Amino acid sequence: MTQDIDVTELTVAEVQDGLARGAFTVEALTSAFLARIVRDNPRLNAIIFLNEAALDDARAMDARRASGEALGPLAGIPVVVKDTMDMVGFPSTGGWSLLTSKHGGTDLMPGTDSPVVARLRAAGAIILGKTNVPILSASGTHANNSWAGPTLNAAAPDLVPGGSSAGTATAVAASMAVLGLAEETGGSIQNPAAAQGLVGIKPSFGLVPNAGVMPLASQRDVVGPIARCVRDAALTLDVLAGFTMEDPKTVAGVGNIPQGGYASLLSETALAGRRLGLYGPGWRNQPLSAETEALYARAQDEIRARGATLVADPFAGSGFAELRQPVSDEYPFDARGLESAPYDMHRYLERMGPEAAVRGFADFARATAAGDAFAPGGMLHYLHRLPGFDAALANPLVPPPMPEFIAARAAYRRIFDGVMESQGLDALVFPQMREAPPPLHADGLIQETTVSEINIAGLPGVTVPAGFHASGAPFCLIFVGRMWSEALLLALAHDYEAATRHRRAPGLAA
Repeated sequence: MTQDIDVTELTVAEVQDGLARGAFTVEALTSAFLARIVRDNPRLNAIIFLNEAALDDARAMDARRASGEALGPLAGIPVVVKDTMDMVGFPSTGGWSLLTSKHGGTDLMPGTDSPVVARLRAAGAIILGKTNVPILSASGTHANNSWAGPTLNAAAPDLVPGGSSAGTATAVAASMAVLGLAEETGGSIQNPAAAQGLVGIKPSFGLVPNAGVMPLASQRDVVGPIARCVRDAALTLDVLAGFTMEDPKTVAGVGNIPQGGYASLLSETALAGRRLGLYGPGWRNQPLSAETEALYARAQDEIRARGATLVADPFAGSGFAELRQPVSDEYPFDARGLESAPYDMHRYLERMGPEAAVRGFADFARATAAGDAFAPGGMLHYLHRLPGFDAALANPLVPPPMPEFIAARAAYRRIFDGVMESQGLDALVFPQMREAPPPLHADGLIQETTVSEINIAGLPGVTVPAGFHASGAPFCLIFVGRMWSEALLLALAHDYEAATRHRRAPGLAA
């Protein structure tokens, strides 16, 4: 029966319909996806740990379905999760050889699932495995330095896959899973989604719990879905979003989640009558490449055809662009908020439980002494340039005050909300990248448009496929809006997606 199931580009709705009609079972579907993984993963290197219990979980789901039991919204849907998300029975390696016994390092074995993994399980999803990341999720471009080796871009194998959620994006793009979980501190959902022609949701800060997820910056980190269509991403956000005492900041989302769920508000007329702001030097004084400018112009025509009004450079004169502070020419990334990394890592490791081999930052420092991430040459050495980082590293048990980051978040929010109000804007729509993604093994970085502005501000964004560069690299838009505006952004993206149908499956050789 596995031979008869074509898993290519399968959506949640198509899986649910097939199960309801008896066209296949969850076990047969899971077997088909596992066969796809066996076929394509050795080359693409997206999935680094397979869940050997996946078929047992599938059989159990078939039994529950046969008994007439009420099932969750993702019942029987094959999914993947990012390596950094705690999942009982699997190490969380952070892509680092020093944190995996496979390379002589120390395994970080969680005692409990992270809330997002627990919510996937409760929704009935079949977790196929965990996906590749660069060391400590410290690259928004690729996973070239992972202990598991580089991950390829399924849509454009010679180009970067996007990071740090490279493995999740590649697994979804290559139809090795229906959807997957990703996490972002500085572009790690939007970059890989855009690099591979996918829908990614970077949610409002505090909407989705990220307890039990290896941190970079607790005041920036967010978890969100990557999928091949807007509806599947919205259905996953319905499962992930909401309050939990395991992550008290999620109380901020209470009252800001639509009652019927994000998927229930999708519309194919959502763009009609909307006012959308366009990319320009008022947002960031970095121009688009000629090819990206042409693709963006075409997308603007497509959006106008849906009845929207577009406003050129609404942030001009607002002072917004001047807020950006890249670390250096070598690190063109605004890292404010990452000064809490030692404290955040300590809190994360404490949650691992009393049986864990590494239970705090002191244990972590000993386990990784051979490649200290904060020492010269280490992946995170640039953090020493942030005010307050050295003090935080000297005493990782004390929460740092981070006044510079708080001031930056307040300034971004104040100007953003003011411009949206004064210009009467519903949302922004930008090309997610200023130019095509760079070659896989070159030194180039993804030249995005909304990292770290929306990461520091905590604002939501939704990527959606919008065409292809001449090289074959996907071109994606990103819709950005006010805090808690995910429902609107998803509706806008769904309208655009339904009208244009730019997404296409990559040509993967059998």
